[in-house]
Amino acid sequence: MKEYFRSDSTATTFSAGPANIKLLADANYKFFAVVADASAFKIKKAAIYTPDEINQILNGFPTFTFAPSTETKQISGFNCKKVVATDTKTQKTYDIWITNDISLPSAVIEKYYASIGGVPIQYTSFQKGPDGAWVSADNTISGVTDQKAPAGTFGIAPDFDKISKGDLDAMARSKQ
Repeated sequence: MKEYFRSDSTATTFSAGPANIKLLADANYKFFAVVADASAFKIKKAAIYTPDEINQILNGFPTFTFAPSTETKQISGFNCKKVVATDTKTQKTYDIWITNDISLPSAVIEKYYASIGGVPIQYTSFQKGPDGAWVSADNTISGVTDQKAPAGTFGIAPDFDKISKGDLDAMARSKQ
């Protein structure tokens, strides 16, 4: 995965099988889109979430309390300290490693880690799958560079079919 960011938005790009996927979001959580390009199958779709769909996802995210520890280590060249995040809904805990070596715009840091006290370098992320179940993934940032985003990174090209989140979920379920 590669994430491009500006102070007002993010674009996360990755490949999934034959598809190139781009997740677009603004810093205020008012816009979110999943853009899928599977050129080999002549599929170019952009699922644009409604404000209600975005709010449902945001409301489903964990709500954390944070307990900083004294434990430290280097990860990907960053001086990190461990923070134990406890989900107040489930009481499940996660070891999150943060750094203060760098600062990033708030749009880049997952909303549920906004008050953790640094930039998460090794952390657990959460998302809702097409079947409605929450899934988590462990992530480690390998580096941060001052690289210009390719043209069009933060937009949806006009040749993409605009669809709903429901349409995207149905497509994903049919592929399982």
